Amino acid sequence: MRDSALRYYWLGMAVLLLDLASKWAANAWLTLHEPLPVLPHFNLTLNYNTGAAFSFLAEAGGWQRWGFTVLAVVMVAGLLWWLRRLPPRLTCESAGLWLVIGGALGNLVERIYDGRVTDFFDFYWGDWHYATFNVADVGISVGAVCLIVHEFWGRKRQEVSQ
Repeated sequence: MRDSALRYYWLGMAVLLLDLASKWAANAWLTLHEPLPVLPHFNLTLNYNTGAAFSFLAEAGGWQRWGFTVLAVVMVAGLLWWLRRLPPRLTCESAGLWLVIGGALGNLVERIYDGRVTDFFDFYWGDWHYATFNVADVGISVGAVCLIVHEFWGRKRQEVSQ
């Protein structure tokens, strides 16, 4: 583990723990579907999602719980294999992978335990509301951006230095 990017597991674990703690707090302190205003254009609003992003397949009848569970396990295993092959330094690529893993595990734990995912970040403009989301979703999104940045800029820098 020392000679690969697996040594930065703490980044994924930080996302996982922050996600689970924030979901616990949202369930303890918020009321379902009742917005709690925080800032202009931002509320905390408790929602549950049995589907994937933007409630994709939320009404699929229940099979999606285990389908998304298997998908997450396979994805995390693949990303860990990818990390194992990376050098032992924290780069945009390895940080991005750990952020995605932490977020995927956060949603996976809750999906296995509850059959749904707790969402509570609610951004809006007028009557338009973006889909509610959670810390795990932020980790996955920021991690994906890191991977895209690495692909377009980091990889070119690596090729030039070799």
